[in-house]
Amino acid sequence: MPLLSVVIPVRNEAQALPGLLDDLAELRASGAELILVDGGSRDGTCELALGRVDQLLRTAPGRALQMNTGAVAARGAYLWFVHADTRISAEALRSLQEALSERPLWGRFDVRLSGPGLAFWVIGAMISLRSRLSGIASGDQGIFVARQHFEALGGYAPIPLMEDVQLCRRLKALARPCCLRPPLSTSSRRWEQHGIWRTVVLMWCLRLAYYCGVSPEKLAHQYRRGSLL
Repeated sequence: MPLLSVVIPVRNEAQALPGLLDDLAELRASGAELILVDGGSRDGTCELALGRVDQLLRTAPGRALQMNTGAVAARGAYLWFVHADTRISAEALRSLQEALSERPLWGRFDVRLSGPGLAFWVIGAMISLRSRLSGIASGDQGIFVARQHFEALGGYAPIPLMEDVQLCRRLKALARPCCLRPPLSTSSRRWEQHGIWRTVVLMWCLRLAYYCGVSPEKLAHQYRRGSLL
């Protein structure tokens, strides 16, 4: 049984996925299990993963469904959920391996955005600080969790948005997260496509609306539109 199973939900990530698999190759060689869960890619994503992952699964699209499917198939004592547009440094991998040796209940990484410039650095720093203070992480922060506790909580809720926040709130009731400082790099493409500050405001408003009881289904519709209006 491996100590760690890495679950990667994907859908049309042929451009980003090879870089992530390169970053994880040494971890896999050391015994970690890599599980790719595809939600209906049509751009050759799955073909790029052949021979580079231990399990290739297919489901209907939906990040929560895909991650839960990967978790059910996983053999590791810990589950690490990593988005396909993430890049992982050797320092971050060492930090994770050291942390898991202490057998934490769950944890997450700091994050930085891939785009150049001060604005993207500030956004990443603020996300990391917010997470550190609140004990709540986003999916871009590489949430890892002991499988037995993940299963006991029923995994990710079957909702189209905020599944990461909802899981973290339940995990936080059991223990504060282990916060790893070496940042994961996540793609800044959404900020670049929709505008930096417009996207920041949207993300904060969506989170606030969720805490106020707005349904994840409605929030997902607004997220896809890139607007609250």
